[in-house]
Amino acid sequence: MQLDHATGWCRGIRHCPSPNFNQRPDGEISLLVIHNISLPPGCFGTGKVQQFFQNCLPADEHPFFEEISTLQVSAHFLIERDGAVTQFVSCLDRAWHAGVSSFAGREGCNDFSLGIELEGTDDEPFSEAQYESLIQLCSLLQQAYPAITPERICGHSDIAPGRKTDPGPNFDWSRLRAAAIIT
Repeated sequence: MQLDHATGWCRGIRHCPSPNFNQRPDGEISLLVIHNISLPPGCFGTGKVQQFFQNCLPADEHPFFEEISTLQVSAHFLIERDGAVTQFVSCLDRAWHAGVSSFAGREGCNDFSLGIELEGTDDEPFSEAQYESLIQLCSLLQQAYPAITPERICGHSDIAPGRKTDPGPNFDWSRLRAAAIIT
């Protein structure tokens, strides 16, 4: 996996471009937000996350899809249970993953963050393959964007407390600390 600094796209992973992005207001990239997602909830390997981020989720296929099918959201990356990494939005652009959010007193985290979705739920442990890919991806992004210091890697729950709970209590923050990605 290598990052093309000119385009913000990583080579060596799958690309699945999402229309749900826009230009960063200041071009700043200084925060990394870790999320979890599964569609339908608790189901893995369905390909529905990719459809959701591309505004192609079939609303009539599941009751939950009917609730969310009109939302326009995205993340920069998705790491599936087998460790496969997909990129949806260039790192240079603003993906729509954080929603109403605040970090260190600063509102609108989408403006200055990258979003990584882990295929999973709050209630289940993530796979070894996911942690391996996450560590590799975090390291690559920190090298490319040195403003993403260890203290600026957080969960969605940290920037939207009370509204979001992901990546959840089963996310192993100590595993990232042991990899020297965060302190």
